[in-house]
Amino acid sequence: MEQRKMSRWICCPLLLFLSLMCQVQAQVENRVIFLPGTFQNVNVSQNETVQAVVSRIPPEVAFITLQFHTQHHNATLSYTRMPGLGMSLTAVDSALLTVLQPDQTSLSLFLSSPDGETVAGTGVILSYSSTDPVPGACNTEFNLELDPNIYIHYNIYETTISFAPANLGRARGQTAPPCDESTGSGTRWRLQYDVYQYFLPENDLSERSLFSGIQAVADIRGLMTSGRQVMTLLSTDKSMAAFNSIPGQGIIFSVVVRDPLLNTSASYVPVHTYACSFVSTLDGCQTLGKISTKVFFTITGLAGLFVCFFGHRFFKCELFCMGFSFAAFFFFVLITRTTELDYDIRLALSAVVGVVGGVLLVMSWWRFGSVMACIVVVGLMLGFLMASTVLFTPLGDLEVFRSSDVVFWVTFCSIMITVPLFFVRWPREGNIITCGVVGAYAVILAINAYIYTSLSYITLNILKRFLNNNFSAAFTDVPFQTIDYAMITVWVVLGVGGIILQLSRERSRPFFPPSPYLMWLQERERRKTNVLDPSHHFPSLPGRIMERARQLTKRREPVGEQTPLLL
Repeated sequence: MEQRKMSRWICCPLLLFLSLMCQVQAQVENRVIFLPGTFQNVNVSQNETVQAVVSRIPPEVAFITLQFHTQHHNATLSYTRMPGLGMSLTAVDSALLTVLQPDQTSLSLFLSSPDGETVAGTGVILSYSSTDPVPGACNTEFNLELDPNIYIHYNIYETTISFAPANLGRARGQTAPPCDESTGSGTRWRLQYDVYQYFLPENDLSERSLFSGIQAVADIRGLMTSGRQVMTLLSTDKSMAAFNSIPGQGIIFSVVVRDPLLNTSASYVPVHTYACSFVSTLDGCQTLGKISTKVFFTITGLAGLFVCFFGHRFFKCELFCMGFSFAAFFFFVLITRTTELDYDIRLALSAVVGVVGGVLLVMSWWRFGSVMACIVVVGLMLGFLMASTVLFTPLGDLEVFRSSDVVFWVTFCSIMITVPLFFVRWPREGNIITCGVVGAYAVILAINAYIYTSLSYITLNILKRFLNNNFSAAFTDVPFQTIDYAMITVWVVLGVGGIILQLSRERSRPFFPPSPYLMWLQERERRKTNVLDPSHHFPSLPGRIMERARQLTKRREPVGEQTPLLL
């Protein structure tokens, strides 16, 4: 009995010691130590709070930003263990800025998962001196008092970023300079903001690719080396920028605030977007591209390949394809701007109207035989593609085109109308060139339905500008990577090959095939006037049909007595 009591007294302290050790171990596991400038991968489990600790902060550091990035799951970054309004931020790209006190050498922030699921991400601590501007220190729009974050919104047309204005730097313990008392050179109004973008590899939605890109542009040096500066905003400008949405293409945006007087700078926290949803079961990032779109553009690509090499030879087929494209495009614009129909219905109706447009163009040539009228429509197709290509280049991002829709559309229409003028002098050559260039581009659009390529935005940017009144304010930069150079090569090879083949094959043939209706009229007139022509005495088709019908329905009369043959 005494031995049993002794063992109970011995076991109780042992169990108590083990439980304390487990608690200490759990606290150690929920604590992550960050070193300035070094990325740290962190996993935040369900219903877990991870303490991010920064220690041994040098005295020359005035403020610190902790940024944490995930691919598509939200994470909460908070000043306190229990997140609260104005003390935390929940986002896929989140950051908190802490102004240090005079004797402060350590700092603790907290990470948690707001959606009750494990979140994996990467974070980094960046430190700044007292002369560096403080990002988001003059915030009056967002929840945090000091907000170094960039807020991003996107739709099918454009992606916009916005951020809070910065303030001048200050030493530890000093009062922050006022934000809006004056606009002199000694205030925050002298600050300038450089907006950068960084394109992730095309067709790569992996987490590894994103984290590599974030690490490349997290600080100022990496951003200036790897990123591309697209614009500079003054403090008097609105702190936002708009860009072209590219669904499925990963893009990282960041802003560097500069103090031109002290020649110092600081960076806002980079944000990323794919302009699509990772959690959507329909038309999400992983299943980008509707089946109807793939079917439509696959047929378009096959038709384009045929036109590229045989369009001029089979003139009626070429006219049908050009009329189809012309009518379907503008009807899609019209029905999208005026109705709220589903995308698949709009695409189907556009295809039906395109068929009607193609038939009307063929019938106009068949009935009236006016080649030049049809060639003008064909020339407008080439002019549309050439105008779209010119404004797809950096020329399209000039301020004069972004600030005025009138200037843009006047320039676009001028280029588009100029091209058919050359067809008046060289109609056959112009028609063959159109077949090669437009047909080869249709093949590129078909490939884009399965593998993303930036060349599709040559015409897609124009379509977006037709459909969205505010699209002119967006930068239309797109990434040009290996797949795009390969697609340019395919476009050039198909186009040049189709043009050379058709020019050599049609060299000895008539410029254009004659109108079937006019040929029929001439043949009928010839049969009426030329009595020596055997076909003059040959009954017409309706007459032959009626005669045949009478033969089938008329009762046969007996021809008389039939005598057997004599042997």
